[in-house]
Amino acid sequence: MPGPLADRLHIQAGVVCTPQLPDIPMPVKLAVIKESRPGEDRVAIVPEVAAKLAKTGVDVVVESGAAAGARFSDDEFVQAGATIVADAAAALDGADFLAHVQPLTIDEVALLPTGASVMSFLQPVASADVVQALAAKGATVYSLDLLPRISRAQSMDALSSQATVAGYRAGLAGAEHLAKFFPMFMTAAGTVPPAKVLVMGAGVAGLQAIATARRLGAVVRAYDVRAAAKEEVQSLGAKFVELDLETQDGAGGYAKEQSAEYLAKQQELLTAEVAASDVVITTAQIPGRKAPVLVTEAMVRGMGEGAVIIDMAADSGGNCELSKPGEDVRVGGVTIVGLSNPPASMPTHASFLYARNIANFLGLVVTDGVLAPDFEDEIVAGTCVVRAGQVVHAPTAEALGLSVPAPAEPEPAPAPAAEPGATDNEQGES
Repeated sequence: MPGPLADRLHIQAGVVCTPQLPDIPMPVKLAVIKESRPGEDRVAIVPEVAAKLAKTGVDVVVESGAAAGARFSDDEFVQAGATIVADAAAALDGADFLAHVQPLTIDEVALLPTGASVMSFLQPVASADVVQALAAKGATVYSLDLLPRISRAQSMDALSSQATVAGYRAGLAGAEHLAKFFPMFMTAAGTVPPAKVLVMGAGVAGLQAIATARRLGAVVRAYDVRAAAKEEVQSLGAKFVELDLETQDGAGGYAKEQSAEYLAKQQELLTAEVAASDVVITTAQIPGRKAPVLVTEAMVRGMGEGAVIIDMAADSGGNCELSKPGEDVRVGGVTIVGLSNPPASMPTHASFLYARNIANFLGLVVTDGVLAPDFEDEIVAGTCVVRAGQVVHAPTAEALGLSVPAPAEPEPAPAPAAEPGATDNEQGES
């Protein structure tokens, strides 16, 4: 039976049978929707990353205009192989995975398909109501602020990538608000001295702030409670401020939370450093906790006329006790700038870096085009807040008054095969 029909059918003993075709998995549908937080211009996936995900069995579906704030058009996504849909409901219809920046709202959770997976900066303890709603949806939820601080996770470390943007933005904000030059100028009219900048906190954001202020020509000093920060500060050409205090190195490279007595002594010793600075940039934050107060009202009032404080921790309580998120506060002749969500003020590159972080994480949970997270992997397990509707992140469960399931016991090794004629007891069974 020649011809196309014969190519598609088997003929056996006069019976026409359709062949058994292999199961072809449907691509993972990754949804991207507009961020609903006011002022949030970042987007979770950018066109370049969407094109790379398409090669791994991930179909990217984007709500129209979702990336407009980050300066990416719908046409760029279409050219990258993504699908543009009219609204969030259409993007989430049948979605396997939602990539987001900020925590979802309750209304957004309501649009999620049952059992979908979600990744964002959830900050789960502070978003308990959202976590409850996601659990009720049977969702599996990952929070990038819980990513383990290990070398294998560096390419997924969105906290660091966004802190890089924030630190750069803080350095520029200091130069913008100061009524002086940052660099030294030698002119026919005389020499203009360089600005003196103090950076408090030398993590990723602080180091980027130092580097930016140095590139702009300022004389920079920096302080951090961690001993390891000294070498990094000096490598950028800044002077490290050493105080007569014990270092406060915490787990995972973070600073640990300081006692009230420690903070009081720290403030006392830093008063002279703050008073001598034209610009103070504060970056000290502890994940999941209120930011420590480093600059008191008395310290502010001791600063010179025209001095500027850039508080990068304004959203988490503020390192300066007078700062307000998103506002410029004037106290005497000092301007206190409460930076709110600084990465969102540079959304194009912030989104590019964040999308790369998301794509690298997806490499751990999507295998051969199938969503198959390996919860034995410490990165996957460490970022997971809710698994198939069950809250598995202990601090979040405690905040919700829930119990966390104990880790599964490893399965016992199979008993050896019995010799012929052996009894059950001889095999070691009880």
